[in-house]
Amino acid sequence: MSLVQAARDAESAAAFNHIPIIDLKDIDSADAATRRALGVAVRDACINVGFLYVKNHGISGDIIDNALDASKDFFSLPLERKMEIDIRKASNFKGYNPVLSSNNDPLNRGDLHEGFEFGWEELNPRLNDEKRASDGVMAGANVWPPDLPGFRESVLSYYHAAVKLGQKLFPLFALALDLPEDFFADKTKNAAALMRVLHYPPQTGPVDDRVIGIGAHTDFECFTILWQEPNIQALQVLNRQKQWIDAPPIPGTLVVNLGDQFARWTNDVFKSTVHRAINRSGVRRYSIPLFFGTDYNVKLEPIPSCVSPDRPPKYEVITAGDYVNERLKATYGH
Repeated sequence: MSLVQAARDAESAAAFNHIPIIDLKDIDSADAATRRALGVAVRDACINVGFLYVKNHGISGDIIDNALDASKDFFSLPLERKMEIDIRKASNFKGYNPVLSSNNDPLNRGDLHEGFEFGWEELNPRLNDEKRASDGVMAGANVWPPDLPGFRESVLSYYHAAVKLGQKLFPLFALALDLPEDFFADKTKNAAALMRVLHYPPQTGPVDDRVIGIGAHTDFECFTILWQEPNIQALQVLNRQKQWIDAPPIPGTLVVNLGDQFARWTNDVFKSTVHRAINRSGVRRYSIPLFFGTDYNVKLEPIPSCVSPDRPPKYEVITAGDYVNERLKATYGH
């Protein structure tokens, strides 16, 4: 079945009511048929849902725990210390954003979380890192909180582990699109990946649906790899019937959801699905998303197999960097 026909069938099928779990234990298999079977499972999730859980993802619990502990240390700092690296001081959207400083849903009053955002950097930093030579509008160094021992190393260790996973996922997405496994290799050389560590204060008192943890939105990049704090329900995914489907933390898994770059690249064959987070658990919640995109200088042109006479291209062609920059400006208001 063609990709266009599969997308058409999905758009007329019943709306999803759960998010599939995909086992990555065979992601490095030497057997091509085994990898293709895994690609088929990924294809189904991407066309029908746009979200999936992955298990056996290869990121150790120690790396995750260290990143979580470091995040808690950072968010425990006094506000004036965190504001020294306010994201609005940087043109490349790196640094700290306070509670209600972002707004992902224009109909809302702000997002009830605080975050710290950073991009590619070697653990042993290089003065001139060739991986950043083509960043264009997204160019610029990370900013780190001063006098917070171990924070940079802990979150960067998780960042690099998640980037490694993301690089392994691209061949699966290629297989899911009936493309050669290395189709994305020359388009993802420089890890155009942004990570945020997030803290959602508990939302208590009178309910105002215009102020929630993070408003309804789609992500900007190809896909997001999300770690969620266990035992706290917050993430919800919107299906075609406008029903919010819970995406609770499942032990041993990460959430992977598709973003707008893949939607544009695949002419909406792959779904960039609207989602939100509401923390009404009564306790603090932490999460760590990695937003993994194509290199910033790559043009997001529709893949030919995702276009047909009755499914013409839906989007104007734009570079990935320009698209991400535009979306971040809209989110942060600068």
